[in-house]
Amino acid sequence: MKRGLITWDKSEIPPAVFERRLDGVRRVLIERELNALVVYSDVCRSDQARFFSNFMPYFNRALLIIPRELPPTLLCGLSPRVYGWIRSVTTIEDIRPAGNFAKPLFDIAADRQWTNVGALELDRFPFDIHEPLAAGPLRLVNVELPVEDETEHAMRQKAAALTAQILEEEIPKGVGLTDHAFVGNLERRFRRSGAGVVLIKKIILLTSTTPAAAFLTASRYRARASRRRLSPPQLRRGVSRESYSHAIESRES
Repeated sequence: MKRGLITWDKSEIPPAVFERRLDGVRRVLIERELNALVVYSDVCRSDQARFFSNFMPYFNRALLIIPRELPPTLLCGLSPRVYGWIRSVTTIEDIRPAGNFAKPLFDIAADRQWTNVGALELDRFPFDIHEPLAAGPLRLVNVELPVEDETEHAMRQKAAALTAQILEEEIPKGVGLTDHAFVGNLERRFRRSGAGVVLIKKIILLTSTTPAAAFLTASRYRARASRRRLSPPQLRRGVSRESYSHAIESRES
């Protein structure tokens, strides 16, 4: 779940960090004789495009195109009225509207005489984007790249420390609260502490014999509040260090 104003603290992630990351991509493109790399992004899967450009959408979808020899281009499903904001918080200057993502990509490729293009984790692209891309004139190649470096690890450690502090302070206060009120208090603390993305992958608050799952992120499950009040044993069983440490290690902060 993303809320609040997204900004770019350049003292935390300087522009040079993104340049190094892009240089790594370009080395792979040269080695594999690819003209560009295409990176898919949406509200639930923004880690990869964020890593290379700091682009994190509130909603809708985008394709980040990283050419071998030119600056990145963003094919964006968002309204042009937010392009100024995107430029202010990312390394991207070239932003183009895209409803049908295949056509603008093919147009760019034709204009630049591209024939071979890599796609980061192509098999995970949404079906309605994957199919027209696969049926088009470009040769698409699946590419696997590590999306991590020392700066990314430092951000994850900061997020893990923040999570540990908030949970340790808020769990004792949850006794007597309903499950949805407790989760709301957690989210408020995270937001006020500067978290732009709150992901608690799986908090199961046990009430009697029936589990009531409360998630703060898009998930394959639908959150349901039981409205029963929580007791100390339920909080101890329901929220553990394992829950949030796994989330921090596996997703964005």
